[in-house]
Amino acid sequence: MVLSHGVSGSDESVHSTFRMPEQSIPKEAAYQIINDELMLDGNPRLNLASFVTTWMEPECDKLIQASVNKNYVDMDEYPVTTELQNRCVNMIAHLFNAPLGDSETAVGVGTVGSSEAIMLAGLAFKRRWQNKMKAAGKPCDKPNIVTGANVQVCWEKFARYFEVELKEVKLSDGYYVMDPAKAVDMVDENTICVAAILGSTLNGEFEDVKLLNDLLTKKNAETGWDTPIHVDAASGGFIAPFLYPELEWDFRLPLVKSINVSGHKYGLVYAGIGWRTCPRSSSSTSTTSAPTSPPSPSTSPRGYKNIMENCQENAMVLKQGLEKTGRFNIVSKDNGVPLVAFSLKDNSRHNEFEISDFLRRFGWIVPAYTMPPDAQHVTVLRVVIREDFSRTLAERLVLDIEKVLHELDALPARVANGDAVALATAAANEREMEKQREVISLWKRAVLAKKKTNGVC
Repeated sequence: MVLSHGVSGSDESVHSTFRMPEQSIPKEAAYQIINDELMLDGNPRLNLASFVTTWMEPECDKLIQASVNKNYVDMDEYPVTTELQNRCVNMIAHLFNAPLGDSETAVGVGTVGSSEAIMLAGLAFKRRWQNKMKAAGKPCDKPNIVTGANVQVCWEKFARYFEVELKEVKLSDGYYVMDPAKAVDMVDENTICVAAILGSTLNGEFEDVKLLNDLLTKKNAETGWDTPIHVDAASGGFIAPFLYPELEWDFRLPLVKSINVSGHKYGLVYAGIGWRTCPRSSSSTSTTSAPTSPPSPSTSPRGYKNIMENCQENAMVLKQGLEKTGRFNIVSKDNGVPLVAFSLKDNSRHNEFEISDFLRRFGWIVPAYTMPPDAQHVTVLRVVIREDFSRTLAERLVLDIEKVLHELDALPARVANGDAVALATAAANEREMEKQREVISLWKRAVLAKKKTNGVC
């Protein structure tokens, strides 16, 4: 749709970036302007960087649209929405094996995502620790929390916002999750909790929560402390119960006092909805808010299991396709979040960042990143397999990666970072010298022209 100057009434662009436009425009034109810009976004279903759900059943879309005008925090006005949240909290608590009796209800809360759930959980652990230290007459001004260096950035934000020291267990080459033994060694009397990750965003691997619980139980017995565990199950919380039901990571472990999970990841709903739940006996505090949307109402445990198995199978198709190229090392594990993390066997000529950049030409959004300390020398590409990523797409992605590899093989080797800076500096200097030569040349011509006109009447 083309807008003439007659529509806006002036030469001022109707696309005002930072200020409200002086003139109004028709609602159809405003819609078209915004819609045209949004077309420049990437395709959400080809965004393989994201764990967030990008497709839901049409019936779920209808439910969301019917409720989008509700202010969910107004529980007096929308009691049924609040009741739906409470049902979801209890479903999740039972899924995570909370020790609830038949007549007991779970303690939990719906949030806008796992980041908010983690903030609430961390603050509750801090308050619990402070109250305990005050009751014992001990200082309570230097709390700390122990995590792996692979934690999501929201843990760093929590530590910064709520003045808690973040003690990170460094990674090592080939071991990209928190080492439980090293984590327990870092625990002291001021540790408010140890945070374990069920599904690292780096390679999808589940941390060994059972071993962490056993080692920490022993240390608590030796020291008289009662340091608890929080499980960040943002990605793995809706996977482990269906694919690995015998894996002990949840409230079956005595020290696990709080769990967060993202509904908008493998809970199969759009952003943003997260959950935090506690066992009945937990002394952690909780607040209450309402969710954006409930879990998919038509999905039973068997339905979830089928979806997760399908995601895992498609991850294996992608992994096997990458292995057949002979060009990649697979960094992810077969068990865990259905994703494939991989790195080049030889990145002396071209690297993973170039592959990521070239894949954009085909529409794929595949992130490349370096590992956290002390494995920062490792660079990987990562593909997250969601419900809407089919076997056909997995096979097509492998073909496009092979095309990219052939293109890169035909190009000159990339310039090392230090050489690139030197070349860029030299080029800039050359351009500056060229400008100076042009100025001098113009000045000389002007002087010569003035001499030629001297003495002319």
